Order: sequence, then C-alpha cells, then structure tokens
Amino acid sequence: MDYKKTNAPTNTITRNLMELCEDTGNIYETVAIIGKRANQIGVEMKNDLSKKLQEFASYNDNLEEVFENREQIEISRYYEKLPKPTLIATQEYIEGKVYYRNPAKEKEKLQ
Repeated sequence: MDYKKTNAPTNTITRNLMELCEDTGNIYETVAIIGKRANQIGVEMKNDLSKKLQEFASYNDNLEEVFENREQIEISRYYEKLPKPTLIATQEYIEGKVYYRNPAKEKEKLQ
C-alpha cells in the first residue's frame, strides 16, 4: 500500500455519525469495520517499517554507527508524519474502498 497517495487527514477531524452509519444502519457495526481495517493497516505499516529498518541493522556494538545513521532517522520520521491507521481506515470507508459483509444479516435475508 502506498501511504503517500492517501488523502486522509493527518489530524483528527470531527465526523457526522449519522453519515458514517448510513451504509450499515448501525454505528457500532461501522466502528467495528473501521477498527478492523485500521488494525490491518497498522500491521502492514509496522511490517513495512520493520523491513526498511532491518536493512540498517548492524550486529556489532559500535556506538558511533547508532548515532550517525541518518537514513534510519529519516525513515522513522517519514512514518511518524503519516496519518494514523484509524484516519486512513476512516477515509477508505467514507470513499467506499472497504469491502465488508455481515453473515448474520445475509442469513436473515435468505430466510
């Protein structure tokens, strides 16, 4: 996932709860959907960051290298400036990019 291309805000903004729950009809279900997607995004971001920082891992105890590794610091700053996973997930939900389904509701419709 390319986090640069997301148009999610970097700061928290107020949302209208009634607009968020229009699709599901239940605010708790909407929050659960956004929460699960935010967890997925958070795990993906953590894995990406770990892979990038693993390239700079050194297995010797040289203190000078620890303090002078500018690339590692820049990567960490980049990830700190990104929007939080919950903000990205909320923006994806509003834009209709999140697929979700409720098996209980599908079962009720069939009966």
